[in-house]
Amino acid sequence: MKKNRRRARPQVSDDPLYLTARSAAAELAISQATLYAYVSRGLIRSEPLEDGSRGRRYRAEDVRSLKTRRAPLVQGEGLKAADLPVLDSAVSTITEDGPVYRGVLATTWSEEASLEQTATLLWDARSHDPFAKTNLPHISRAMRAILDATDRAEPIERAIAVLSLATEADPSAYNATTEGRALTGAKIMRLVVAAMLRTAPKGTPIHEQIAQAWALSHPRASELIRQALVLLADHELNASTFTVRCAASTGISLYDAVIAGLVALKGPRHGGVGPQASRLLDTLLAGDTAAIIRERVALGERFPGFGHMVYNDRDPRALSLFNALLRTDIDEKMTVEIPHRIYEATGQFPNCDYALAVMRRALDMPKGCETTLFAIARTAGWIAHAIEQLESRKLIRPRARYVGPSLRR
Repeated sequence: MKKNRRRARPQVSDDPLYLTARSAAAELAISQATLYAYVSRGLIRSEPLEDGSRGRRYRAEDVRSLKTRRAPLVQGEGLKAADLPVLDSAVSTITEDGPVYRGVLATTWSEEASLEQTATLLWDARSHDPFAKTNLPHISRAMRAILDATDRAEPIERAIAVLSLATEADPSAYNATTEGRALTGAKIMRLVVAAMLRTAPKGTPIHEQIAQAWALSHPRASELIRQALVLLADHELNASTFTVRCAASTGISLYDAVIAGLVALKGPRHGGVGPQASRLLDTLLAGDTAAIIRERVALGERFPGFGHMVYNDRDPRALSLFNALLRTDIDEKMTVEIPHRIYEATGQFPNCDYALAVMRRALDMPKGCETTLFAIARTAGWIAHAIEQLESRKLIRPRARYVGPSLRR
């Protein structure tokens, strides 16, 4: 007589990357049969459960991407090419719980990890430590001259200038082995840090270098900077990261790929939002907060540091930084009252740019530090994506949807 043994279904709902069939179908308001049809068409990725049972799990980002499309599939309308993912990547993804770095939730990882450990994770460097203290960047005579000549330049401009000569100065710049690229990546990060902080390249932890260079006296300054750097290290295919991948796909060096990222980050709609959020925060703290918010809303002015293109709800990175800041002696007006008033007026939650602005004020960091921190942190992710793109040996060549006048004959 056969025993009726029932296998326990593993709980995949706690994993932000995956949904059960029932949960996926419920989010899309479709039947499970329709869900399976979407899977067969390649619109939703499905994977076997890790315990070897017959059930399957479904990628949450695919389900939610379909859910938010302008052309609902349940009405039989077709997909637009621009709605589909651009390329595959094992480096990171974005979930409702925040970014995931190679299967590790960034908000949890940020509680204790350093930027160097995060870079090593993103680069999938398992066999060696690319951040050994002796692995410092090569500084040629020409690079030294550039550093001296740009001493008063903005941090990003200075980093771009010195990186433009770094490939030629490094004999191992094109070393295509896994270890070689990781070692080059660590040298690039240390060179970027040194250029931006106007210090010599060092093998000490980056967050400690920043706190020391900016002479921060707050007892938790170094720890807060460490957590912020980890949270900002990567965010999938944002504008600067996609720029890096396009540049890397042509076969350039990692040094040059990072230049592409820095140039894209400079824009006022990307890495330049942090200083704008700081100016907004200073304005709100200096006057009648409620009145200023009402006036800005009435004038149709935006609130830099609020709202996000990816997160429909709260930015988990901002929440992590706020929680860390609340463990200090910070004025809760910045982390509680102002965000609440702006949400009431606009329906927008604070994002990581506003959180950086709050941290800048709380730690008395220098003007423009938000973009510097962003660039230093994101260099780790840029290098990870550049390495992955180089390994694929594929040229990124997207096509445009033509909306111009008809052909004249």
